[in-house]
Amino acid sequence: MRLRPPSVPLITIDPYFSVWSAADRLTQNETVHWTGKPNTMRGTLRIDGAEYRFMGTGEAPAMKQTGLDVTAMTTEYLFEAAGIELSARFTTPLFLDDLYYLTRPVSYLKLAWRSLDKKAHTVTATLAVSEEICMDFRGQDAVDIEMLEKDGIRTAKIGTVSQPVLEKRGDDIRIDWGYFYLSAAGDDAKVGAYHEKVPFDENLRHGELEEMAFVFAENTVDEKEGALFTFAYDDVASILYFGKPLKSYWNRNGASLLDEISKAFADYAFCYQKSVAFSERLFIDATKAGGEKYAELLELAYRQVLAAHKLVLDENGEILYVSKECHSNGCAVTVDVSYPSIPMFLLYNPEMVRGMMRPVFRYARSADWKFDFAPHDVGQYPHVNGQVYAGNRLEGQMPVEECGNMLIMAAAEAVASGDVSFAKANLDLLEAWVVYLREHGRDPENQLCTDDFAGHMAHNCNLSLKAIMGIAGLGILYRMMGDEKKFDACIAEAKDMAADWAVRASNGDGSYRLAFDSEGSFSMKYNIVWDKIFGTGVMDKAVIASEFASYRKRTNKYGLPLDNRAGYTKSDWLVWTATLSADREGFEETVAPLWDAYHSSYSRCPMTDWFDTVTARQCGFRHRSVQGGLYIKLLEASGKMKLD
Repeated sequence: MRLRPPSVPLITIDPYFSVWSAADRLTQNETVHWTGKPNTMRGTLRIDGAEYRFMGTGEAPAMKQTGLDVTAMTTEYLFEAAGIELSARFTTPLFLDDLYYLTRPVSYLKLAWRSLDKKAHTVTATLAVSEEICMDFRGQDAVDIEMLEKDGIRTAKIGTVSQPVLEKRGDDIRIDWGYFYLSAAGDDAKVGAYHEKVPFDENLRHGELEEMAFVFAENTVDEKEGALFTFAYDDVASILYFGKPLKSYWNRNGASLLDEISKAFADYAFCYQKSVAFSERLFIDATKAGGEKYAELLELAYRQVLAAHKLVLDENGEILYVSKECHSNGCAVTVDVSYPSIPMFLLYNPEMVRGMMRPVFRYARSADWKFDFAPHDVGQYPHVNGQVYAGNRLEGQMPVEECGNMLIMAAAEAVASGDVSFAKANLDLLEAWVVYLREHGRDPENQLCTDDFAGHMAHNCNLSLKAIMGIAGLGILYRMMGDEKKFDACIAEAKDMAADWAVRASNGDGSYRLAFDSEGSFSMKYNIVWDKIFGTGVMDKAVIASEFASYRKRTNKYGLPLDNRAGYTKSDWLVWTATLSADREGFEETVAPLWDAYHSSYSRCPMTDWFDTVTARQCGFRHRSVQGGLYIKLLEASGKMKLD
């Protein structure tokens, strides 16, 4: 990968079990949680008795980092010291076609070395992980530490004493229940624990100097076989769903994490080879669709998108795919966060889209939901008990936004899976939401859209496009149910609205407005991309072509601004807008500044989707699942979304 990641993924399981390196070199800083708070992991190598660092900070001299490569599921570093080259390969095998591997909370580090000076060497590795991995902040609680052994695998286990399972909800918080497991296998493997003095931190509740607990694993690194370590986390219960604690898919039947760790050691070769095959296919397909820079963006986004979710089963054994609205407000199952994320899931497993929508449909049917439009969210992670956004006040809702999102998602899932049964089971709600769009979508009142950081706005042209495509989405569902008459009626209605839109939104120079009453304004028209994806032909292609052509003169060094009100942009919407291009050249030209932004940004955090197009600095948001939207060009290129 030529792209310099703004933050490098190491362990990426879910919103809580998350470790990143926010630096160019793995030895430059301590590792962190996606929130930026410490999640300290350290790695040292004894080469012929002399100690060197390859991860984290410390007194031992740092090995020279000579390489870094990031693919969809693997991050590999190369280091040199004392006559050897070390490979440190982190792999999290997140396979969307296999729910067991997608949810098994085990991540790998494979260490291997080769001699550079043609001499024999003795190499031993030690990994240490701090108590921060199982706390909101270090020193929050006392810890229980236990040494375990099973099937020749030695494990150090650590967790808080109090174990407040699922008690907290929020955004900038980390897990403080469950247990972390650090494991190594073989006769030479050792595990243990120690305490280290750490300086005062404002997050600590007391004292000027504190002790922090570490668990460690040590093993010989064989020159031929290397050494394998695993990081694993048992969160005991994952999601509170309308008052009921739910377990993750992997332990839905009470599986033991020690057993899963044993399985993980046994199937490492399979997991790694499958992850390599997936990454290679992704890179080839994405390069064909949109160029090498586009392909690298997809590789970097893959693990982040999945690790912003948790997969559980409801009481009926059906999938719930719960997103966390990371570094925004911590909402769970946010509809306008799910909507931009779906291209990746439509490609690889549309059932995940159903899993995003199930909680929304359930909540919308409940007595607690009082409105005739779709909800914004169903809680605050990890509590999925009902909407929390805007305190359920009418003025804080996103009515047109969420109705359109749910209708487009339902249509897209049905087309991608070739199965309309899920949408059909919820047709009454979808039809009710189309009624709302008919009444309010042609010229939306003063309300929020998904870009709520920009504030309320009336007469939003792009929001009107969402209403148009929502109505078209219902038509697609009718066709899949065998009702061509209703399909024709919906498409005719959408076309009529689109023709009217083109007149009222026109600036007269081939570009189209931010708001119907704002002459000379502009905005990305990303919502109409579904017309191209589905091939519904709702909007005149000449309108889209002239609008897209107008973007070139408005583009800054690091991308096209979201609209004329500010210099910031959104990565997902930028790629959706680029996909409106009639040719690959236009797409690549539009997306290249996004690659440059991540490559150059001083904001060292997991891919932000909201940044300044002049400086590339993060405006807000990080680690959000919306980066699944970057896959939309690859989805289009797959051809699987075109209507018959």
